[in-house]
Amino acid sequence: MLKQKQIGFLASATLLLSIGFGCTVPSTTDGNSTDRGSLSLVANGEDFIRQGFTTKDGWKIVFDRAIVTVANIQAYQTDPPFNPEEAGAIKAKESVTFLNEAKTVDLAAGDEDAEPIVVAQTEVPLGMYNALTWELEPEKGESARSIILEGQATKSEKTIQFTLKFDPKIVYTCGQYVGDQRKGVVSESQDGEVEITFHFDHLFGDADVPLEESPNSEAVGFEPFAALAKDGTLNAELTTLQTQLDPATYQLLENALDSLGHVGEGHCRT
Repeated sequence: MLKQKQIGFLASATLLLSIGFGCTVPSTTDGNSTDRGSLSLVANGEDFIRQGFTTKDGWKIVFDRAIVTVANIQAYQTDPPFNPEEAGAIKAKESVTFLNEAKTVDLAAGDEDAEPIVVAQTEVPLGMYNALTWELEPEKGESARSIILEGQATKSEKTIQFTLKFDPKIVYTCGQYVGDQRKGVVSESQDGEVEITFHFDHLFGDADVPLEESPNSEAVGFEPFAALAKDGTLNAELTTLQTQLDPATYQLLENALDSLGHVGEGHCRT
């Protein structure tokens, strides 16, 4: 069975041909109208988190929890369409704020077929919301982290119980959602949804992809983490990993965290 990420990737080309890259659905109102609809924000760890996967170096990973803390999330109607791979700021004709303060979400909640987690919902002017900004931000408190991954990794007859805690504060600026459906449209007859997507294969790699191809060519894998385990247990934080991993591997880790955030298969910049 294809993973959700692979399905989204295969469908992206069809989607872009059918609706046009970066196109927008014209708002049915002008900026002064009171016509409004509902827009939901969801967070998605994809099948990699819900169903588990095998890393580029052969470790089968199953997650018990995949905690992320997000904040300062805004959705925009942009004209012209915003492309995160080009220079320039978002030029918004409408914007809506979902979260000003940090909120923690467990991407692994539910069964393996669970829907993405609803983070927030609000009333917005009608139109297409085709850009998104959001932050990974540690919660307040001495032990707070912006990402906590807990689970089991198995290779051959070896199993490691792991807890990985990362505390980066990263601002993602994203364009239009890309996937096997169009998202972000709010009309008189249709509620809308925007999505923040976490690509954990950028961190661990994917056994279904050739090693020389992306994301494997930039991913850490799990072997460098496994080498730090003691008695079948790994409990590591970003600050300690900086001293325990070799500099090149730690740089891969930092880069992977920067590239974690997407909108479906759509890219974000940091």
